[in-house]
Amino acid sequence: MSRLYLTLRVTVKDGERAILTRNGRYERVLGPGRHWVFDPLCTLKVEIFQVVRAEFAADRYAVMKAERPDLAAELFEAVETRADELAIVSLDGRPVHLAGPWQVRVFWKVATAVEVERIDVARDPRVAARHLTLLDRARSVYLAETVVENHEAGLLYVEGRLVERLAPGRHAYWTVNRKVEVKRVDLRPQAVEITAQEMLTKDRIALRVTLSALRRIVDPERAASAVADVDGWLYRLVQFAIREAVAARTLDEVLSAKGALEQELRTFVRERLSETGIEVTELGVKDVILPGEIRELVNKVVEAERTAKANLIRRQEETAATRSLLNTAKLMEDNPILLRLKELESLEKLVEKVGRIDLHAGEAQGLDALLNKLLRLKAPEPA
Repeated sequence: MSRLYLTLRVTVKDGERAILTRNGRYERVLGPGRHWVFDPLCTLKVEIFQVVRAEFAADRYAVMKAERPDLAAELFEAVETRADELAIVSLDGRPVHLAGPWQVRVFWKVATAVEVERIDVARDPRVAARHLTLLDRARSVYLAETVVENHEAGLLYVEGRLVERLAPGRHAYWTVNRKVEVKRVDLRPQAVEITAQEMLTKDRIALRVTLSALRRIVDPERAASAVADVDGWLYRLVQFAIREAVAARTLDEVLSAKGALEQELRTFVRERLSETGIEVTELGVKDVILPGEIRELVNKVVEAERTAKANLIRRQEETAATRSLLNTAKLMEDNPILLRLKELESLEKLVEKVGRIDLHAGEAQGLDALLNKLLRLKAPEPA
């Protein structure tokens, strides 16, 4: 742009437009090319704008529309939204802008095709799948999006009110003039460890009990409305149950009746979970931790019990052996043949100990002669 004598020279490139104002009032628009404008009093002012996929100031558009409505309608496409309305603005077929409620946005349309799709978000807060493909979801502040996994249940809250349970998949909702929240609830069994805390038994002995529980949510809607923190609430409930159960038992009962203790705990917990939509599948005692001096005493008692049991078993075996010998003696007393057979059995064992003996025909005169010879061999030689 330059001046020469009484004229103003303006050069407008492709993709640009020049707006001429005289004394602050819109006069006309210059297209691409070189223009000579007569301006003897230097009252003209030139503004050059990029018009390819470009936006124009809404306040200036309002002034131009009031003064030159014909010029505003020829150059611009204005997008105005209501309270419960959104608008997707596409430039040359490509979605570029999302206009929120009560917004006015103006776009040059002399070199760009401007398309506007309006969305009434008051009817249905759910975002259509087609609109999801058009929007930049990472930057949009007008929608909430979540993905519900196969092992989860989604709970949709609108303005703090539970509306419905969502199936697994992708879900998106408009957040215009409303608060939309999706809570995801894991339906898989979860392990809850109840750490040891010191408690007293009925006989005033301090101990610590560690428990483990497996819980799962069977009714997400009821669980969400009944309990804020499932694991924390279950942790405290089991703590109360174990304290009450231990306080009613002695140390021996706690150590010996572990199964009964676990059954009482499961019954206690399940009765209080029946209306919450939470199910405890397993609940058991992992460890019973005793103080050092009590542990030593228990170990001594166990050792004494095992020693007494071993002595009892040894005495029972000795008694059984003695009874067997007595029965054998009675049989031999009544049956001489059996006694003779027993002597032969003893003789065979003695032969095995002494070694193999060669008998001559003249030396062996029956079984008595053989026995006498063995006895002589076994007797010690004289000094």
